[in-house]
Amino acid sequence: MPSPELRDEFSRLYAIIKKLRSEGGCPWDKRQTPASIKKYLLEETAELAEAIDHESAPHIREEIGDLFYILILLIRIHEEKGEFSAAEVLASISQKMIRRHPHVFAGAMAGTDSELRAQWARIKAMEKNSRE
Repeated sequence: MPSPELRDEFSRLYAIIKKLRSEGGCPWDKRQTPASIKKYLLEETAELAEAIDHESAPHIREEIGDLFYILILLIRIHEEKGEFSAAEVLASISQKMIRRHPHVFAGAMAGTDSELRAQWARIKAMEKNSRE
């Protein structure tokens, strides 16, 4: 289970972003749409990749934080539209990771890296087929 500190900090960031988007919040944050955020998502992802290339932990931490901001802002916009919630996003990715790691969560045997990649691809393809 996550530490109380992790839960508190995640909740704090979520509350900050909610306030930025609220009445009396930041005009820039309130104007953002999924389409307008896309360029910032790409920029911040590139900056994180660069920080990883330089193996700079402080810079990596900063860029991960910037991505958290962009992602939670994007979630908040969709919540405001009634499309999905942060809890649904987190539940969905948790379920996906459990499905894609049967060698960890379902008692299946772990194989070689090659076998694990093939298993991941099979599960991903099955998920895609079930969505169509």
